[in-house]
Amino acid sequence: MEGAEARPRGALLRDVPFLISVGIIALLALVALAPGLFGAGDPFDCSLDRSLERPSLRHPFGFDFQGCDYYTLVLYGARSSLAVGAVVVAGTALLGVLVGSIAGLKQGIFDAIVGRLGDAVLAVPLILGGSLILTFIEGRSTLHVIWVLVVLGWPPMARLVRSHVRRARTETYVEAARALGAGDGRLLRVHLLPNVLWPVVIFGASYVAVAVTAEALLSFLGVGLELPAISWGLMLSEARFRMLQSPHLLIPAAFLSATVTAFVFLGEALRRNLDPQEMGAAR
Repeated sequence: MEGAEARPRGALLRDVPFLISVGIIALLALVALAPGLFGAGDPFDCSLDRSLERPSLRHPFGFDFQGCDYYTLVLYGARSSLAVGAVVVAGTALLGVLVGSIAGLKQGIFDAIVGRLGDAVLAVPLILGGSLILTFIEGRSTLHVIWVLVVLGWPPMARLVRSHVRRARTETYVEAARALGAGDGRLLRVHLLPNVLWPVVIFGASYVAVAVTAEALLSFLGVGLELPAISWGLMLSEARFRMLQSPHLLIPAAFLSATVTAFVFLGEALRRNLDPQEMGAAR
């Protein structure tokens, strides 16, 4: 077993897309945690005298309509995007693992209810459903956006966990543990949930890209985060009416694209190197 695990890990460290994506994500995380290390100033130090000034050596991203330094805003915007992505994935993972594991183990009525409820949630597009719910929330905050994305995003994770638990529960070692008197709680904790660890991690890495994109789109449409929050989606929403005269206002789109692409590549690299089915197909 140790040798079998060492090979995938070694292959992962030689995977160029994985290394590049991890490097980009690590850099963005450092920017989000400590923007001052990268020369960011006060994001609320604004002056209309500098409104829409073009980029310069001292201010490489120029200024927005309110006269705020755009470089500083872009760096602080990473905090909202990564925070939403990380917390949404953690929330969907917790809810999905809880519901999916119980449904996969118990089956019966609970499994049927979870299945139909998941179908109903999936029938509503994420952005449309999020827009409808958030429209009725006044004073929207980051927590509101996270809550809505978790509520609308748990079914895929739950289905993934359910399928792996259902497959694992028929294995001989699980049947042996049950014959020795292991209860459902011990079966899940010791024998079944370890089988869904890597699938959840792989899916979660890619799902961060979905969460980050969803937050940006909701904020862009005016139903996500609200000022004075700093978000790439909010910045692009304000830029859409001035992008022709001030194209530097589109810079957050480049950072958003890089972030989403990095997490997609990370998920694909993890799937190639850690998913047993993918590795078996490669051999």
